Amino acid sequence: MSDTLKDELRQIITEVTEVEDIPEDTPFADLGIDSMMAIEIVADVEKNYDVTISEDELAELINLKAVHDKVKEKLGEAG
Repeated sequence: MSDTLKDELRQIITEVTEVEDIPEDTPFADLGIDSMMAIEIVADVEKNYDVTISEDELAELINLKAVHDKVKEKLGEAG
């Protein structure tokens, strides 16, 4: 996982959830991150990276690694 992108995404998630030290493979549900927080995280990611994540894709974003992989995929499509 790209350190810079991973760190930026971790920071976005931390700002929304106030959960520190987000492990990349731990499910968001295990960290107390609910669906409303997930929607806010996605909105911030879309804004910061100028990508669009559909509602169907939102369900796939279960942990930091999944968010990273999806953003990386979207940035590759844009490039």
